Amino acid sequence: MAAFDLVIRNARCATAADTFNADIGIIQGRIAALGLDLAGGAEEIDAAGRWVLPGGIDAHVHFDQPTNDGSRMADDFLTGTRSAACGGTTTVIPFACQQKGQSLRAAVEDYHLRAEGKASVDYAFHLIVADPTDNVLDVELPALIREGYSSFKIYMTYDDLKLNDRQIIDVLAVARAEGAMVMIHAENTDCISWLTERLLKQGKTAPRYHAQSRPMLVEREATHRAIALSELVDVPILIVHVSGREAVEQIRWAQGQGLRIYAETCPQYLFLTAEDLGLEDDEHNHGAKCICSPPPRDKANQQVIWDGLESGLFQVFSSDHAPFCFDGPDGKKAAGADASFDKIPNGIPGVETRLPLLFSHGVLNGPLEMSQFVALTATNPAKTYGLYPRKGSIAVGADADLVIWDTGLERTIKNTDLHHAVDYTPYEGIAVSAWPAITLLRGEIVWRDGEFTGQAGKGQFLPCDLPTPAHPKTRKDNS
Repeated sequence: MAAFDLVIRNARCATAADTFNADIGIIQGRIAALGLDLAGGAEEIDAAGRWVLPGGIDAHVHFDQPTNDGSRMADDFLTGTRSAACGGTTTVIPFACQQKGQSLRAAVEDYHLRAEGKASVDYAFHLIVADPTDNVLDVELPALIREGYSSFKIYMTYDDLKLNDRQIIDVLAVARAEGAMVMIHAENTDCISWLTERLLKQGKTAPRYHAQSRPMLVEREATHRAIALSELVDVPILIVHVSGREAVEQIRWAQGQGLRIYAETCPQYLFLTAEDLGLEDDEHNHGAKCICSPPPRDKANQQVIWDGLESGLFQVFSSDHAPFCFDGPDGKKAAGADASFDKIPNGIPGVETRLPLLFSHGVLNGPLEMSQFVALTATNPAKTYGLYPRKGSIAVGADADLVIWDTGLERTIKNTDLHHAVDYTPYEGIAVSAWPAITLLRGEIVWRDGEFTGQAGKGQFLPCDLPTPAHPKTRKDNS
């Protein structure tokens, strides 16, 4: 009788701390042994010296999330998790979004129904708190945190989602009392509204003006304010999708003061610029494909983000996958083919391309060490959102979520090769030199040599523990 269900031999492994050569023995979906010359498995895979890394955790994705503008997300849990698996991601964390006037628990129950029987990788839920009523703050949110929904997102912009400062303080106070992690979308809503109105009055409606309506200073001001509110309540926060220098400077200052301010960035701020939003004569509005918030900045800010990844300013690298088709009546053109920039749905796809882009340009041809890549894409998200040590590392007892990587490739990203339900990728034509050869979810192959082999419904929902990074700092009494 075989000692293991599966053995991966001759693996070149990496964790957030170490790199080492080993065989990996798997029993009942978990890593049971790491060593050299392990006993036989009922099934064996020869990694042949290739990198074997923890399955990616994409901690910021939007699947089948309700909208209020006539648009519809192209990816549900079926297509979104399929695309994740094909790109080396084995756990995703999308958002159960509360609508104003809706109970938070009703939003969670609705989102479970949307996910049921569809996911082919494991998943947890963040909450989005859009209507912090007394019942939400006093009853629903504390109860849901204790049930395994231990992270939630709040917005400082978007009319349907934004909270004012007092509401933010109230929500942060619940997070501090319960030990939850708060994610904040930091942009100043009134500045954006004022700039947008002025641009539209001047007839500046094309997608490229989206960037002008959200300059870096609106992100800088909101980031500064979010940090101040966090300091007031004495609770850690994570600033999501940080785009450039001015917000980075605020975060660096806060971290230098010893505040527990965490930060996330995304591929669009490394590989896109404001120029991708289109030129003035973009008669087909192709710039709409790259509208996201905050918008991509310029080449100089791309380097700022790379530097932040290398220096450790950023803890998490996510895709912010927000999938709207370009063509069709319910995607980017939901308000019409010639809609002004403020009516075009925000968001771009990227769950499948996140890891190959960062592996290729960050590790193989860039400034990152392999352990940094693992930390940013797997270990830190697992720790930040209460999934570690089950997820995010190669360790005895952890789930056998593993990716065997092919490197030295000469290929370019093409939407025709991807597995999402979106009709474009903003990264079309970008060269990559690495791509997953095999993705395993709890010891089962879900992607192998260009073929998706996963099954809808095999993904498990993951209740999250209270994350250690969400704990306030322990203050010493020096009296």
